[in-house]
Order: sequence, then structure tokens, then C-alpha cells
Amino acid sequence: MKVLGRSFYNRDTVDVAKDLLGKILVRKINGYTISGVIVETEAYRYRDDPASHTYGGLTGRNKAMFGPVGCAYVYFTYGMHYCVNAVAKSQDFEAGAVLLRSIVPRQGLDFMSRQRKTDNVSNLTNGPAKLTQALMITKKEYGADLTKKSSLYIMDGFEIKPSEILAGPRVGIKKATDKMWNFKTTRNVFD
Repeated sequence: MKVLGRSFYNRDTVDVAKDLLGKILVRKINGYTISGVIVETEAYRYRDDPASHTYGGLTGRNKAMFGPVGCAYVYFTYGMHYCVNAVAKSQDFEAGAVLLRSIVPRQGLDFMSRQRKTDNVSNLTNGPAKLTQALMITKKEYGADLTKKSSLYIMDGFEIKPSEILAGPRVGIKKATDKMWNFKTTRNVFD
């Protein structure tokens, strides 16, 4: 499997969010390789998306979303959790990113269990904060180049057909709730 190149992310954010389903998120840390199949994502664009961190313009917090595609945008929320996004946008938008909401663990299960202090695999990485905690993703990964094999990157994985994608409202937002930009795969990725 190969690492996804920058051109993969240089497209409409919503399309990238769908196409990230089935891809493999890889984390290398402290001599460990941890990975999982991406099974849930959310798209966040720019001026057409009041729920996006970029809707109000460029800030110190969201500057990665305005930067090069294929890089990580990591933010801290609720005073206790990190969330990781892949910057993705077409030429039509100045900013955009895809929130990685959930993965199915493939490699490094022991490591993830220790980080999350649970052996319950179904509850290990089934949320954006659980995912970052299990993979030890923090602000240190802000701006990381996901298109190169390094401490954090995304590889090709399963091919997910359009018929295997469920679209729905994004989770935990109060604005732009009409946008069906939360995507989940119905495919069994335990193969």
C-alpha cells in the first residue's frame, strides 16, 4: 500500500471526506507502529460552512486549514480533547479539512488499549477524541505532512463503493446542520 499523495487532498473537501473512508491512518511513535482503517469522517469547508473553524476567517488556531493540502490540522476542544483533521480543499475554497472521527484498529492494539485504559475494542477509537488519545496525537502533530511516511500519515486501503457510504448530519454542531457531511462506511473492514 502506498501513502496518499498531495493531489488526493487537492479536491473538494466533501469528496475527500468520502474517499478517506477505507484508507489507513498510520501513527509511528516510541518505536511502535499503530494503524487503523478510517470508517467515519466529516467535511468542513470555508465561507459556505458556518460550522467550520474557518468561517470567521484566518486565526492562529485554524491557519493549517488555509495551508497546504495533505497536512494535519489538530485542535484542542472542550479543554481536554484533541481532534485530528486532514487539510483538503479544491481551488474553489481558501480553506477546508476533513475531521477523522473513527477508525477500526488494525495494528498496535496493545498500545491503543494502554493509552485509552480499556480492552473494549469497540470503544477504543470510535470517536475523534478517543482516536487521538489511542494514537497519542497532540498539538505536536499540528501541520504534520500526511503525504510522507513520518510520525503520522495516511495510506491507501480498502476501496469503498458509493453504495457502502452513509451520509448524515455532522455530530455536535449547532450551525449548518442541514449539510449531510458526516460519512460512515457500511463495509466490513475487518477483512
